[in-house]
Amino acid sequence: MPIPENETRLDQAALASLLASGTGWTRVGEALMKTFTFKGFKGAMAFVNRVAEAANTANHHPDIHLEAYKTVRIVLTTHVAHGLTDADVDLARRINSLETT
Repeated sequence: MPIPENETRLDQAALASLLASGTGWTRVGEALMKTFTFKGFKGAMAFVNRVAEAANTANHHPDIHLEAYKTVRIVLTTHVAHGLTDADVDLARRINSLETT
């Protein structure tokens, strides 16, 4: 099965735009990372479930870490590419829209 094109290329301008957008995403090595904080456990878990649905739809799955019961840390990287791709940037933007949904 061939690798999807969005998992083999990285639009550097799109990545730079995301990182400069002020939305909290940072580059950590070959990954994107952002931490979200909610009022409590229920809000954090609802967000995790929204991220899981978006990830399944995109067929691109981040590492999701629930920390201190109300903090969610998302780590995006494309394992098959051993680094960042357009799929990571696209999912990061989608995740941003889920924060307050």
